[in-house]
Amino acid sequence: MSQRMTLITSPVFISEARLKQAGNFAALFGNNNPLALEIGCGIGDFVVQVAARHPERNFIAIDIFNRGCRQTCTRIEHANLSNILMLRIEARYLLHHYLGEGSLQAIYINCPDPWPKKRQRKRRLLNQDFLDLALFCLQDDGELNFCTDFVDYGESAAELLSTDSRFNNQATTPYSHNLDNYPISKYMQRFLDREQPIYLCRYRKKAGLEIAPPTIAKGFRLRWPKGE
Repeated sequence: MSQRMTLITSPVFISEARLKQAGNFAALFGNNNPLALEIGCGIGDFVVQVAARHPERNFIAIDIFNRGCRQTCTRIEHANLSNILMLRIEARYLLHHYLGEGSLQAIYINCPDPWPKKRQRKRRLLNQDFLDLALFCLQDDGELNFCTDFVDYGESAAELLSTDSRFNNQATTPYSHNLDNYPISKYMQRFLDREQPIYLCRYRKKAGLEIAPPTIAKGFRLRWPKGE
C-alpha cells in the first residue's frame, strides 16, 4: 500500500531540490560544524537526544516515511534545536550523491527493517556494499553505530563489522547489550521493557586508509509532492 503523501512545511525539513540548490550542508546549516547522520530516524526520538548532547555537531536525520518525517520535524522544533535538518531520502542515494569522501563524523543506524525471512535478507541495509560506502564517507576515526532488536540481524552485523579490518571495535566483544550512555528511542524502550535485548555495535574507521569511491546502485529516487 502506498504512503499518503502530505506537504511538509517545517523550516527544518529540506527537500532534495533545496539541497541541490544549496550545494552542501554547510550552506544549509550556516556553519562548518562536523556532520553526523541518522539513517531511519523514525519519529525523531533518538536524533533529538543525541543532537542535544552534541551541540558541536550538525545532524542530518533521514527517513523514507512521510509521517515519520513530519513527526521528527515537530520534535526538532519543540526541542528548539538548530543543529538538526530532516530529509526524506534513501540513505545510499544521499551518501553517494550528496555527502562523499570524509564528509561524516558519525553514522547512526537504529533498529532498521530486519527483513526477517531468509529470502529477504539481501535487502538489509547493512551489508558489505554499504560498509564500503560508509567507510568512504566517514572521516578518520569516524563512528559507525548500529543497533537492532532482531537477534539474527544483530549477530550478522556484528560478524560483518568485527571481521572488517578497516574498523576498530569500541567494545571488547563484537556486540553489546549494554547501551550505557547510548540514547534510547521509544521504539527501543519497548523491547527493553519486555526484557528483550538490543544488539549494539559501535565501531570507528581506522585512520590513514585509502578507500576508492565505491560503485553501487544509487537506490530508489522518491517522488516529491508538488511544493515539497
